[in-house]
Amino acid sequence: MAGNQASAGDLLHLVRSGTATTRGALQRVTGLSRATVGQRLDRLFRAGWLREGAPGPGVSPLGGRPSVRLEFEDRHAVVLAADLETRHARAAVLGLSGELLAEHTGPLRVEDGPEAVLGELGLWFGRLLEKSGASPDTVCGIGLAVPGPVDRGSGRVVQPPIMPGWDEYDIRGRIRRAFAEATGAGGGAGDTATGLAPGPLPVLVDNDANLMAYGEQRAGYPDCSAFALVKVSTGIGAGVVVDGAIYRGVDGGAGDIGHIRVPEGEGVLCACGSYGCLAAVASGRALARRLTEAGVPASSGSDVRFLLADGHPEATGLAREAGRRVGEVLATVVTLLNPGVLMIAGDLAGTPFLTGVRELLYQRALPRSTAGLEIVTSRLGERAALAGAGALVVEHLYEPARAERRLAAMGL
Repeated sequence: MAGNQASAGDLLHLVRSGTATTRGALQRVTGLSRATVGQRLDRLFRAGWLREGAPGPGVSPLGGRPSVRLEFEDRHAVVLAADLETRHARAAVLGLSGELLAEHTGPLRVEDGPEAVLGELGLWFGRLLEKSGASPDTVCGIGLAVPGPVDRGSGRVVQPPIMPGWDEYDIRGRIRRAFAEATGAGGGAGDTATGLAPGPLPVLVDNDANLMAYGEQRAGYPDCSAFALVKVSTGIGAGVVVDGAIYRGVDGGAGDIGHIRVPEGEGVLCACGSYGCLAAVASGRALARRLTEAGVPASSGSDVRFLLADGHPEATGLAREAGRRVGEVLATVVTLLNPGVLMIAGDLAGTPFLTGVRELLYQRALPRSTAGLEIVTSRLGERAALAGAGALVVEHLYEPARAERRLAAMGL
């Protein structure tokens, strides 16, 4: 971004990021003239994407009255977000700054298949919009977190170990149809409220651990350039955020640490069909199986979480042991990535599991890799993936080049 190459979309990004929030600051950062800045800001004002806030403190650099602060207008559209787990789901209507406007949590079994699950999710979205008072026409996009690897280009899950029937399914198309059927909306064609270009409603699908990491990093650790989150629930997965962006690998498979082979898993069948995976011995599903074999009925990571909350001794001991197994794998992860923050989240993310992780991680990882490492638990809790899904949609829509195309489609 230099000189007159800075577009209206670039100016919006500078305002949204807090880099430059006055006309004068925009001139200094971009090198644009006052008149050109004014013209490009006018397009953003007419789109309804910017507003003028209260004047900042002090005086302007040239003397006189304080400069008027420019702010992103986060009330001109809403985002729909959902987080699919193996046995339940959470859905919400979010403002463009992440404000929770309406929320619903309920049973929804991923094993029932994408047609039924996404159809039901569409009904949830319709009811949530009514509850929030938002019109379907103001929906600018949908973000969806799923418990499996996702190809970013197609938005389809690829060989998901715990999502039978979902492999290569057209999630984007089905959720658009479900949304349209539930609300009567036309799928998000361009309008003056959202400024969408003509075409289908944007639907972004990503792995749940990725979106949890994205939401948590943005909310609590925005200055951390290397952030890693490990989710231990029914399965085990990791999300990595580097320099503010999700790291997905070549085809969306990054972070699938639950299927790393470990010696303790030798001979143990994993849900993916292989033997010896970390998830086969240290996930919520694995602990539920072992507890059931010991006479303590449990069928999922959620059941294990409830037992841990009650201080059940058998569950506590198994969780600490599972933490040690995961910590052994994380020693390699930490040595490779050298993150500033390692966050443990999911059903097992309590003191016993965290203690086990610390024991093995600090024992096995290089001291230099852990010297600046902060090991923490989730701040956003069960809403982390929702926050990440909503933020992903907003960043996608208001990315400078795409924002510029949307403005042009609006005739601005």
